[in-house]
Amino acid sequence: MQDVTLNNGISMPILGFGVFRIPDDETEAAVLSALEAGYRSIDTAAIYHNEEGVGRAIAKSGIPREELFVTTKLWVQPSAENTKHAFDASLKRLGLDYVDLYLIHQPFGDLFGEWREMEKIHQEGRARAIGVSNFYSGRLVDFLLHTDVPPAVNQIEAHPFFQRTKNQRVMERRGVQMESWGTLGQGKMGVLDNPTLVGIADAHRKTVAQVVLRWMIQRNIVSIPKSVHPERIAENIDVFDFELNDDQMQSIATLDKGESPFQDHYSVEAAERLGKPDDISSGLA
Repeated sequence: MQDVTLNNGISMPILGFGVFRIPDDETEAAVLSALEAGYRSIDTAAIYHNEEGVGRAIAKSGIPREELFVTTKLWVQPSAENTKHAFDASLKRLGLDYVDLYLIHQPFGDLFGEWREMEKIHQEGRARAIGVSNFYSGRLVDFLLHTDVPPAVNQIEAHPFFQRTKNQRVMERRGVQMESWGTLGQGKMGVLDNPTLVGIADAHRKTVAQVVLRWMIQRNIVSIPKSVHPERIAENIDVFDFELNDDQMQSIATLDKGESPFQDHYSVEAAERLGKPDDISSGLA
C-alpha cells in the first residue's frame, strides 16, 4: 500500500474501501472482506446509516486499531452546537474511541460553526485529522482563509469523465489532499465499458476498474472504491504491480467532460436536497 501525508503530518492510505449505499446488514461482511484483502482504510458516514456494520467488522477482524484508518462524516446539523453530539453518536455506532478523519459531508448549513466544534474534537485527539467533502474551490479557499485548523482533505466526485484537474491544482497549492468519490462511476455512465479504458486494461492484462484506480494513484488522489463482492474487493486493491505510461495517462485525460453526471453542488436543487438535517445522523433519533 502507498500512503499520502496529510498537512498535519499523519499518513493516509492512498486506496481505501468505501461503504456508500451498502445496507448495514451487508456492511460487516463487505468490510471484513476488504480487511482480509489488505485494505486498512475504511470510509463511512453518518448519513449512510451503516457505521454499526463497519464497527462490527473492525471488532471482529482482530486488526490492531492503530493499523487502521477510519473516516466518517458529519451531516448537516440542526445547530452547530450539535456537532459534538453527532460526533459522539458516530463514535458509539463505530465502537471506537477516535476516528482518523472526520469530514464535513456537504457544503451547506452553519459550516464555520460546525468547523469550530470539529477543531475542538481534533484538539482533544478524538479525530486525528479533520476535513471537508464536496467543497468547490471558492468555498475551500474561503474556509482556509477563515479557520484556525486547515482542512486536511477535500473528498469530491472525480472519475475519468469528471477529472477535477483544476480543483486538484487549487488543493495542491494549499496543502489539501484530494480524495475522490465515485471513482468508478458508481456503475453508471459506461466508465467500465469505455473503449479507451478497455484498450489500456487489455494492454496491461488488468480490468478497467484497476486501470482507473491506478490512474488515480498516479495522480496522487486518494480513492475509496466500493463493492460487496469479495473477488472485486480483492481485485480493486491489486493495482500496485503495474504503471500507466505517459501516453496512456494522456489518453485518459481526453475523456474528461468537465461536468458532473451526478450532482451540481452550486445548484439551488442541491442546497434544497442536501442542506437538511437528518435525525439519525445528528444523533437525535
